[in-house]
Amino acid sequence: MRSRTRPGSRYPGARRRIPLRKRLLVRLLSVSALIAVCSVAATAWLAVTTTTSALKEEQGQDLAADNSILARLSGYAATHPDWSGVQRSVRELAARTGRRIAVTTPDRTLVADSAPRGTPLPPRPAASVDPLRTDTYSETGAQLSGIDPRAVGPYRLPAKERAGLRSLAARGRRCYDRYGIRTKVLDTPSGRPVLTGTDGTDPSRYGVAACEGDRLDAPTPTELRALDALSALARPCLKRAGLPVGDGPLFLAFEPDAEDHFGGGPLLGKLAALSEDATVRSARTCVLAARRVQLEPYVAPAAELFLGIGDQNPSRFDMSPDNKAKVVSAAGLVLAVTVAVTAAVAVRLVRPLRALTEAAQAPPERHVRVPVTTRDETGILAEAFNELTERRARLEAQRKAMVSDIAHELRSPLTNIRGWLEVMRDGVVDPDPGLLDSLHEEALVLQRIIDDLQDLAAADAGTLRLHREPLSAAELLDQVAAAHRVAADGAGVALVTGADPAVWLDADPVRMRQVLGNLVSNALRHTPADGTVTLTARRDGADAVLTVTDTGSGIADGDLPHVFERFWRAEKSRSRRTGGSGLGLPIVRHLVAAHGGTARAASGPGAGAVFTLRLPATRAPGEEP
Repeated sequence: MRSRTRPGSRYPGARRRIPLRKRLLVRLLSVSALIAVCSVAATAWLAVTTTTSALKEEQGQDLAADNSILARLSGYAATHPDWSGVQRSVRELAARTGRRIAVTTPDRTLVADSAPRGTPLPPRPAASVDPLRTDTYSETGAQLSGIDPRAVGPYRLPAKERAGLRSLAARGRRCYDRYGIRTKVLDTPSGRPVLTGTDGTDPSRYGVAACEGDRLDAPTPTELRALDALSALARPCLKRAGLPVGDGPLFLAFEPDAEDHFGGGPLLGKLAALSEDATVRSARTCVLAARRVQLEPYVAPAAELFLGIGDQNPSRFDMSPDNKAKVVSAAGLVLAVTVAVTAAVAVRLVRPLRALTEAAQAPPERHVRVPVTTRDETGILAEAFNELTERRARLEAQRKAMVSDIAHELRSPLTNIRGWLEVMRDGVVDPDPGLLDSLHEEALVLQRIIDDLQDLAAADAGTLRLHREPLSAAELLDQVAAAHRVAADGAGVALVTGADPAVWLDADPVRMRQVLGNLVSNALRHTPADGTVTLTARRDGADAVLTVTDTGSGIADGDLPHVFERFWRAEKSRSRRTGGSGLGLPIVRHLVAAHGGTARAASGPGAGAVFTLRLPATRAPGEEP
């Protein structure tokens, strides 16, 4: 008799990776994202469609007002040495633009403010006001040298020089008119007139020599004094830059076409002929730095400009009936889409859960299964439920078969005992020693079956107790062989042992003798006379390998997977010709598993059977690690 209990199959879906798009969390997040997108899209659409042209115009006016405020205050700083009188200009600008205007020093000390005292400043300044570094100034030409064109300082011409230059400009204009060249006279912030064409070009490009006799761009005495002072300021920087300025005059002169704020500005004439770009840049840098030093006493110090909403209340948005209808329609559409999508997802999620609930509430004997319609978490749950149902059905069938097997195993010895006791009671036979020995054998069969059932019940419940101790495998095999020597000799079977003395186990000696005893008894029953049953023990790495090999008829390939099942017999007629209860091999498997090992069976028809036990090995007492 060979039997094996098939290990319970683990649910295959437990380790299955669910595709990302099939996961419930992703689907719920997708629904939430869809609702959010619909809401945001509806809100954005309403915001765009209900924005009026008046709002756009107001925004454009605000930007123009901010630029005009910055230009006005930059002009004030360029023409005044300090900010002492700017409060009046700030109030006028605030009244005209409706903006809150505040001017502070770089360390946030208040200089002027159109708001009441104590009103907090906006979190960030709108711009910096520095006439010597006009990085934020937006007027055309203002960023060419970084100096506000209205900052003229010592270059401002007195009335007498201004009148003389205007006379020269008028004479030059009349001269060009005689040649059919239309010109006009423009006044720069310093008061110097500039003659230019009506299209903004230089009239000298026409090459009319008769009209160029009077040099309108020649420096006036005021400008010459300012240029001399500028030369003195620029010379140290030019020398540090390694430029060949020498000790003579620098020939700084006004050039009407120079890239400067004056419509003509100071250039270094002695270096103008140099072709190296680096040299020209160094000269211009030094002259520009000197001009900032020269103009600094004439302009207001740098300041921060803060702009706010001001005292005027912003216009409230009043929706028209059409806009109100759009809002209501969009809100209703979003609500309808949200309800529809949520309902569809909810129905799809609840349908399989409802099927699972109905199947779970069905009577246990029906073993109801549920259809698997999805491949997400719900589908995996349905597969697990069906697997559990199939397992329960198999366990129920095994339970019924086990009850039937136990009844069959107990019925035969009980029937024999009862029959002989009845005939002895009726006086049909006498209770001779042979009959009593037969009844005693039947009682031992009953006891063995009951003991085996008790061991299996303890193993199933996890209450099987082991008393471990160092155990020599060689001694264990010798003890088992000695206990079965009489049975082997009676069956005409040779019982052979072969063990490595170095193999030791940490095991319960009684239970291990029971394990090997069951295997040897099983082998003796299936080995014909003149056969051999061999017990061996060897070391394989960290494991001890014990084998019981017989030369019997072997086990068919179809029967080999079932040898460890309870009450399973190779003889389908369930004849007790070979004895055994069908519980020996299941007990072997459970006892070996309790020791942390495994039990395997291998065989082939007519080739005998090999049962292999693999258990953790240990060191012999006193052995060095």
